[in-house]
Amino acid sequence: MATNILMPALSPTMTEGTLARWLKKEGDTVRAGDIIAEIETDKATMEVEAVDEGVLGRLLVADGTEGVQVNQPIAVLVEPGEAVPDDAGSAPAAAAPAAPQAASSPPTPAPVAPAPVAPAPASTPQAPQPAMPMTKADSGDRVIASPLAKRMAQQAGVDLATLSGSGPGGRIVRADVEAASRGGSQAEKSPAAAAPTPAAPGPAVPGPRPAAAPVITAPHKLVPHSSMRRVIARRLTEAKSSIPHFYVSMDIEVDALWKLGEDLNARSPKEGEGRYTVTLNDLIIKAASVILRRIPRVNAAWTDEATVLFDDVDISVAVAIPDGLITPIIRRADQKGLATIGAEMRDLAARAKAGKLKPEEFQGGGFSISNMGMFGVSHFSAIINPPQAAILAVGAAAPRPVVKDGALAIARVMTCTLSCDHRVVDGALGAEWLRAFKRLCEDPLGLLL
Repeated sequence: MATNILMPALSPTMTEGTLARWLKKEGDTVRAGDIIAEIETDKATMEVEAVDEGVLGRLLVADGTEGVQVNQPIAVLVEPGEAVPDDAGSAPAAAAPAAPQAASSPPTPAPVAPAPVAPAPASTPQAPQPAMPMTKADSGDRVIASPLAKRMAQQAGVDLATLSGSGPGGRIVRADVEAASRGGSQAEKSPAAAAPTPAAPGPAVPGPRPAAAPVITAPHKLVPHSSMRRVIARRLTEAKSSIPHFYVSMDIEVDALWKLGEDLNARSPKEGEGRYTVTLNDLIIKAASVILRRIPRVNAAWTDEATVLFDDVDISVAVAIPDGLITPIIRRADQKGLATIGAEMRDLAARAKAGKLKPEEFQGGGFSISNMGMFGVSHFSAIINPPQAAILAVGAAAPRPVVKDGALAIARVMTCTLSCDHRVVDGALGAEWLRAFKRLCEDPLGLLL
C-alpha cells in the first residue's frame, strides 16, 4: 500500500523548511532508520530518518525546494513491485490551486439574478493577486517550478516558459534556472525585469514616498537566502527595533584568569580518558554563570505580563557557521566544572558547524555570550538574542598599558560589553552585574567557591 512521506517538524516552532537534498533516489529500497533526506530549518541542516520500510516510488519535492510546509507530502513509499498510484499526493500541484479556479470563474454566469448582481462574477477573477509576477506559462499552460526556482527566475529575468525542467515530473528546479542564467541564449527577459522602474511618475503625494528597490547594473551573481539567513535577518531586525538596547562596557585584566587556565592545563594527563583542555572562553562561560547565579535578575526575559526569572543558568554561546550564526547551549553551566564545560563546548561547536545539532541543543537559554576575541576584535556591541534580556560581547585579550600603584605597567586586558534589555535590566543592574563579573575574572579563585 502506498504511503506518503510527510515533511517532518524538526522543532516545536518549525512551520516550513527547505528540502536541501535527497539521499535516496526513486526506486531505492528504504528501511526504517535509513537517512533519506536533509532538511534545512531556520537553525541547522538536519537528517531525516525513514520510519517505514518499502521502495521510494516517487519524489514529490525536488532538491533545493524552499518553503515546504510541515506535514506536506514530499515522497511516496510503496511496497516492492507495487506501482505508484496516479492519485498519489503531489506537492507541486498544490502550490497554485487558485489559477485554474480563477480561469474557470468568468464563463460561469449567475443563475437568474437581477442586473445589479451580474457584474460581481466578472470582477471576481481580478481580485486575487499572484504571489509572484505572471509569466507566459502562468497565463496558459502552467509550468511546474519550485518556489526557489520561481524566485531566482524573477530576480534573473528568466522566463520559465522557455525552460525544460530536470526535476521529478519535469519540474523546474534551481539548477535549471542557474543554467539558463549562465547560458543567456535560451532565456527571455521577463516583463518585470525589462521595466524595473515605472515609465511615468504618479501624481504628487505630500509626505515621504516608499524608496524604490535598488537597480543593480554592475556584473553580479545571485546567492539565494537560506532559511537560516532569513530567520537571522528577521529575528535581529525584530530584536533591534522592538527591544530597547543599552550598553555598559568595562576593561578587564585577565592575567590571573589566563594563568589559572595554563595551570589547569598543565595538570591535565598527557593522554588517556582524563585528559582535558581549558580555554579562556571556557573560563568566561564559567565566570558568567557564577555571576548569573549571584545576580539572578539578569538571567531573565521580558513578557507583557511579567518578567521571567529562569531557575537554571543556561548559557547560549554564539558559534559562527557557514550560513550564519547559531547559539548552542551549555545547560546548568554554574553547576559544571571547567573540564566539563570545555568538553561540551568543543563538541557543540563541532556539531554546530556540521549542522548536526538537535533542536533542544540550541533552543532556549537565558543569557548569551558572543566572543570575537579569536578574530582580534578589540570591542563590539552584540544584539540581544530574544527573548533573553542580555548578551555579553567579549573582545580580544591583548597586552595593554595600565596603571598599577601609580606606575605604568603592561597587563593582558579584554573589553567586555553587556547589551541589556532596558525593560528588564536597567542601567544600575547592568553595571552591577558587569562589575561583579570583572572582579571575578581578575580574582578567579572565586570560581572555586
